[in-house]
Amino acid sequence: QVQLVESGGGLVQTGGSLRLSCTASGRIPGSYAMGWFRQAPGKEREFVAGIAWSDGSTYYGDSVMGRFTISKDNAKNTVYLQMNRLKPEDTAVYYCNANIGLRAIVTMTGRPSWGQGTQVTVSS
Repeated sequence: QVQLVESGGGLVQTGGSLRLSCTASGRIPGSYAMGWFRQAPGKEREFVAGIAWSDGSTYYGDSVMGRFTISKDNAKNTVYLQMNRLKPEDTAVYYCNANIGLRAIVTMTGRPSWGQGTQVTVSS
């Protein structure tokens, strides 16, 4: 399985920004995709954003559309999540994910790999 390590979480005030990073070990097949999910206490895990490794196609969850941007650096085997205009509702543990394609990430099917999660807390 692909090993994923997240970083960049922390405490930020409402309206602030954070940038999360997720680095994968080994070679990522060109057909794969990477993305981000989040889970708040008592809530189901929610899809945030995904990006195809080969062509950079992206997909976003409705709750973060227009505020979050996913990007990647192929040379570093790293995907980023730039989070702007953060709200208290964004408070959650954010998990990096790798899978066989964007659809597999969104639907949580395929062959998923998960990072350990990084906490994002947005204060009022």
